[in-house]
Amino acid sequence: MSPRHLLLALVLVTVWGVNFVAIRWGVDEVPPLLLSALRFVLAALPAIFFIRPPKVPLGTLLSYGFVVGALQFGLLFVAIKLGMPAGLSSVVMQLQAFFTIGLAVLFLSERPRVSQLVGALIAFLGIGVIGVERFENAALIPLLMTVGAAFFWGAGNIIAKRTAGGVDMLSFVVWSSLVPPIPLYLASLIFEGPGAVTTAIDNITVLGGASLLFIAYASTVFGYGAWNLLLSRYPANLVAPFSLLVPVAGIGSAALLLGESISSLEIAGSVLVFLGLMVNVFGPRTWTGKRP
Repeated sequence: MSPRHLLLALVLVTVWGVNFVAIRWGVDEVPPLLLSALRFVLAALPAIFFIRPPKVPLGTLLSYGFVVGALQFGLLFVAIKLGMPAGLSSVVMQLQAFFTIGLAVLFLSERPRVSQLVGALIAFLGIGVIGVERFENAALIPLLMTVGAAFFWGAGNIIAKRTAGGVDMLSFVVWSSLVPPIPLYLASLIFEGPGAVTTAIDNITVLGGASLLFIAYASTVFGYGAWNLLLSRYPANLVAPFSLLVPVAGIGSAALLLGESISSLEIAGSVLVFLGLMVNVFGPRTWTGKRP
């Protein structure tokens, strides 16, 4: 990988890690379902006027937009609003890798490697350790919502994987962003009330507005654009391991910018999740040093 693209990859994972802090700042000022709806409005506009629609069936675009946009991010934003730490969220969301593997077995008839099964077992053991701590602190619901968000991320991966090859993923993400604002806004009306928009206007500050712009443009448009560029230039097995740095950036930025600290049990659980991810990505090389 060239130095320029290596730098791009490091900037990308840093942006995706800091994004969890931006969500925390955003939901402090704007109701979470409304914030998520606004995120996708901005992610779609004005990009759709400059990016051609992807050549995929309409049903694929609608299902991806609903599953990833409305369900994944709706749950994540609400979980963080309810008290799920931003840094810990960045770790738990990486369970998407294992949900993707499981759903691929069910719907794509793929057979997982032994290393993937071992990695999943280690990672979910880590979530169990974190769950014990969260249960004792009466904060289990936000954790379960974040696990649910990771599940829908995995489901979105399966939808995208079933899409014909050669699709511009930036175009796919931008145009699918037209889907979630409607269900998210309807959910906001039901659960946050018709006064959510007024609340947002009254409470939002420069920090909240900047957080929304960061979530929409830096994390989504730049993030997926950069990821797509790297995948188009290099093998997936060279690019994918960089995603392991997202929780590192997430926990580090949450500690630095939010002053978050996590308990010893949460640290132990996070280490197990990270170890499970390493086993999944690197396979037998994790413990033998040999290529699979």
